[in-house]
Amino acid sequence: MSNITLTEGDVAPDFSLENQDGTFVDLKSLVASGPVVIYFYPKDFTPGCTTEACDFRDLYDKFVESGVKVVGISPDTAEKHKKFIAEYELNFDLLSDPTKATMAAYGAFGEKMNYGKVVSGVIRSTFLIGKDQLVKKAMYGVKAKGHASRVVNLLPIS
Repeated sequence: MSNITLTEGDVAPDFSLENQDGTFVDLKSLVASGPVVIYFYPKDFTPGCTTEACDFRDLYDKFVESGVKVVGISPDTAEKHKKFIAEYELNFDLLSDPTKATMAAYGAFGEKMNYGKVVSGVIRSTFLIGKDQLVKKAMYGVKAKGHASRVVNLLPIS
């Protein structure tokens, strides 16, 4: 199984996914008002994913100041996202991709190394998508801790 890899200048695949409130959100509407950071992560309430989400929460004002939205996507249900947001007071939408089709389109699902074994799963990845729906930056296999601050340092994007 070969993973898709998006690179700078590629058109970001469109999607329509359910958020924590049961509302469907698509990429075209997200980028209509400006750039967006989309980060893919494996699972709500796990240590690394919680660290990453809380870091994006804590730096959210810096994203907003740059005119950038933040959205997290995982295979979790909208209901689980709602609990995760409430528990950690997250200030951005989480989208549900239970079929992992959007993750696969972004190259954020596929073969990866896990404890020395090749497995299929969510590849922790982040994309900066411009208002023109082009990929400005694609980061694969990122480490959760400190990642949000590395993304902030890439701003502004257009």
